[in-house]
Parts: sequence; structure tokens; C-alpha cells
Amino acid sequence: MADAAGGERLRVSVVIPVLDDAAALRRCLARLAAQSVPPLEVIVVDNGSADDSASIAREAGARVLVEPVRGIPAAAARGYDAARGDIIARCDADTVPPLDWIERIRAAFAADARLDGLTGPGGFRDLPPRWAPLASAAYALGTFVAGGAAMANVPLWGSNLALRRSTWLRVAGRVERSDPAVHDDLDLSMRLGPRARLRFDRRLRVGAEGRFFHSPADARRRIRVAMRTFRRNWAAEGSAGRRWLLRAGGPDLRRSRP
Repeated sequence: MADAAGGERLRVSVVIPVLDDAAALRRCLARLAAQSVPPLEVIVVDNGSADDSASIAREAGARVLVEPVRGIPAAAARGYDAARGDIIARCDADTVPPLDWIERIRAAFAADARLDGLTGPGGFRDLPPRWAPLASAAYALGTFVAGGAAMANVPLWGSNLALRRSTWLRVAGRVERSDPAVHDDLDLSMRLGPRARLRFDRRLRVGAEGRFFHSPADARRRIRVAMRTFRRNWAAEGSAGRRWLLRAGGPDLRRSRP
């Protein structure tokens, strides 16, 4: 896939928050090393691993940062803050990106100067083959359709997202960093607001682990975290209805009050 004009000038940093993810991280870093277009840097944020995640990252040439505050919100934000690229790509240690992942991301942002964020779907590679496509479709429906309706925009999925560094800097002071019971990617998406130019690309597909489906208790916990994130952002920045009004071009009534 050829880059759009000017794409070669966009530098991409990859951020991976990790906690005891050594085996999965090794595979993910190998895929990033084999990209058709190499990233400017890979930043692995160690969130207190007891295994050899950090040493594996260093051996692979990644830049390793340590985030002592536990939780993905703190670890992801630490990586975004440190990124030097024009575009910040984010994946998880269990993400298996296609070999043209960076190339596709760079081309998308080069083709649209107004694009704030990009995301795509995933296929769950650790589930039985009979059920994996159904599970992937169900997860996508809940994340991108139901989540999109609740926030009046495209939710960025943490296993497969990218955003401009300038876009991150606009919201870096408002995203949740200290509460581990918040979905960091959903919180980021909602803080960007309904007028941000966020895009879902069904061709930007990665492999991932279907942890949501590993147990009913884990699924319930993840749903609770998502709902907590929705409620916090609705309270702080407006309900779903108000967000859709803003997306349609209506006034921000909160900011127009004396």
C-alpha cells in the first residue's frame, strides 16, 4: 500500500502500556519490527511488571518508561506525553498488528489533514475458531455501535488506535490518569468531544486476545468500567443527547451561560 502524498513526512510513535505481559509483548514487538514502514519509536510503559516485560522491550530496542501509578489510564497517558512523533499509535501487548499497520496509519493522516483520530476492529485469535468471528462481531457491535451512540462519535479502541500528537495535547490535561476503574480509551474518546474528526477504518484490523469473553465475571467487570466512564464524562461534559446536539452543529449551552 503506497503512502498518500506527504505521508513520508509524518513520524509515528507507538505506545504500549504493559503489566506482566512478557510473552505477548515479545510477539507484538516482533510484528512492529517487521513493519513495511518502521515507526519512529516504540515506547513501552512498564506499569509495575514482576516478569521480564521491561527487559524484553529493551532487547527489542524499545524505549522503556516506568509509570508507578497503577492502571492503564496512567500508563497510557505517560506514553502519550513522552511520544515524539507527529502521530501517536497505541496498541496493547496482546495486539498482533498487520505488517502494514504503521503504513496504513500514516497514509490515513497524510490524506486528511483534519483527521484527529483513527481506529479499527480486531479479530480474537485466542478463542475457538468456531466462535471467534461471532465474538469479534459482538464486541465490535458493543464498542463501536453502542459506544458510539453514547458518546456521539467514534470510540477509539485501545488495542488499535492512532491520534495526532497535537490532538493529544489538546486534551492531555483533562483525561483521567489516576483512576484505574476507567476505560482509558473510552475516556480519551469522550474528552475529544463529538466534534472531533475520528474515523473507523474496517481495513485497519489487528489480532487481539478476547479477554472480555474469558469469563462472565470479567465481562461484567469490563461493562461496569465502561458505564462508569460514560457516567463520569456525561456528568462532566454533557449527556449523550447534548453531545449529539453539538455534533449536529448546535451551541454548547454550558459555555454560553454568563
